[in-house]
Order: sequence, then C-alpha cells, then structure tokens
Amino acid sequence: MGGKVRLKAVVAVLALAPVVSACIPQRAGPGTGYREVDPTAAPRREADVPALPAPRSAWEAQPVTPDARAIPASTYIVARGDTLRGIANKTGAGSEAIARANNIAPPYVIQIGQRLSIPGGRYHLVRAGETGIAIARAYGVDWSRVVTENDLAEPYILRTGMRLLIPGDPRTMTLEERAAAFRLDIDDIVTGGQPAIAERARPTKPTASSARILPPSAAVAPPTTLTGGFQWPVRGTIVRRFGPIASGERSDGLKIAVPLDTPILAAADGTVAYVGSEIPALGGLVILQHGSGWTSVYGHAGQLLVQRGQAVKRGQMIALSGDSGTNRPQLHFELRQGRTPVDPLPRLPRR
Repeated sequence: MGGKVRLKAVVAVLALAPVVSACIPQRAGPGTGYREVDPTAAPRREADVPALPAPRSAWEAQPVTPDARAIPASTYIVARGDTLRGIANKTGAGSEAIARANNIAPPYVIQIGQRLSIPGGRYHLVRAGETGIAIARAYGVDWSRVVTENDLAEPYILRTGMRLLIPGDPRTMTLEERAAAFRLDIDDIVTGGQPAIAERARPTKPTASSARILPPSAAVAPPTTLTGGFQWPVRGTIVRRFGPIASGERSDGLKIAVPLDTPILAAADGTVAYVGSEIPALGGLVILQHGSGWTSVYGHAGQLLVQRGQAVKRGQMIALSGDSGTNRPQLHFELRQGRTPVDPLPRLPRR
C-alpha cells in the first residue's frame, strides 16, 4: 500500500447508522455550479423516492469458520486425468498458489509426469457467500495482505472451492482481540466486499433502481470499461489536495468544502459497490466502480440516495453533502486506479 496512511478504523460491531428517510427535493444546491440536465427530457424521479437505509453488509451475511489447513511444502507428479483443481483438492493447497509457484499461466495446462512444487502454508477453503473481509476478520489478519499473497485481481470475486493462502502464523484469538485486529478501509471494501459465488456462476447484473435492494449474498458484476471521462462531483472550494500534508500523512483524494445538502453527482457511469458508514473517519460513504480498474469514492455524505448494486449514470445524484466524520460540510472525493489512489485533478475538467 506504499507509504500512504490508509483511512482505517477499528470496527468492533459492524452496524450501519440509520439513514434519514425523508424525500429529497431534486434541486441544485448552492455551490454546485451546474447540473447535466436535458431540458427536453422528462424530469428524473429519483428525488421523489425516499432515501433508503443501507442493507446489511455482505460481509455480515455469511459467518466464516477459521478452519484453514496447514499444508507442508511438497512435490507432486502429475498423473493421467489430473487437473490443477484436482491436485489442489488432493494436496490441500490452492490451485492458484500451485500455478504461481510453477509459472503455469492460463489456461493452466499441465502434462503427465510433470513435477509440481506444492507451496506450503495455511489454506482456507472458500464457502458460498463468504467475503474476503469476513475471512480476514475470522483469522485476525489484514485482508490486503491476503490479496497480495494470493495475487488477487479485479473484479475480486471469490469462487467457492477456492483455497486462499492465509499469511502469518496461526494463533488463538479472543473475540475482543479479533475485533481490535480488524481494520476496515476503502481498499478492503473494493477488493474484499463481494460474496463468493459458485465456480461457474455469473455475478448479478446491476439494478437500475434504488428501490430494488439486492441481497447481501449477491455478487454484483462491475462495469468492464470506463465510459467517457470524469466530471466534478460537486462545485466548491478545495480545502485539501491530493498528496502529502503538513502533518506528514498523505491525502488520498480531495476535500471540497460545500454547503450542507449540496447534491453529490456521480463522476462517471458506474455501479455502486458500497453504501454505508462503516469507516467512521469518512462518515456517510458511497463507492462506485467504473470499469477499466477505476473506482471513485464519496465521503462525509449526510444522506445516501443509492443502493449497493445499482447502476448509475454520469451526473446522477447519489447523495447529499454533510459533515459526517468531519467538523464541517464537505466532500471527500477519491479516484483509484486498481488499488492505488491517484490525483483526481488531472482527470477532471478545468474549472
């Protein structure tokens, strides 16, 4: 994760704060500067729908039993009829780990008589509905370490029967220790927030309406390609820029001061990956995935108007600004390419 300070908070009890469920008039709040509206089109109806409370988080839906098997390093000779997944089942190691250890690239062809190195370690067998966040919490490890150890990549959807290598040495932890060890951040949500699905199953298509709430057991298909560029999510005064700050810490995005209840607009077409308030430092939070590895983040929202799994359009209102997680009304806005925060300014139109 480099030298940046990740916005993290101890989460002892994962509980969402209720969202105010009042109808929000669709208006351009002071300081927004513009709204992309076709005057010949019918008025948008999302503002006529009360804001809905965020559903239960996916990582709360399926408990994880920390029953990883400790597998010693060994050698395996490929026999007739063997597959990489079959060898993983025989040895207890992960097929992905075996492929990496032996430089076997997709489509993972192996030959009879081939000598394979079986990497040792603790391997967790992924069950239906389990998420990376829940798996990390069960073992008291940082999920980002699991992502790195297993070379996981976008769209970060786990499959049942997959074996994840769990880093670190096994040790017994109390519930209090495990809660204290668990840290939730944006990278965790983006890379570990999707529930595992069957090996050949397809993720659920996004819904076009905030009124249709997808269950936490549904893995949502993110966009594949970024459509168009990014626009400003609000118009306001930038009070903190991307990069190092005076305290020696690092800002992963922009802090934009705006009046309370300013509409926050989607910076590009995308799918809602997260809605909630489980990172206290960011308050009300929306995370969108846009395809091509791009993610945008909107923090300190006072009211959330979209749901996880909802497809949104560039310029669509997704929240209202607030002062949650901070001491003044503002928007925390990030762009990420893969797992890396990038400076939004060069990717936004000049003002």
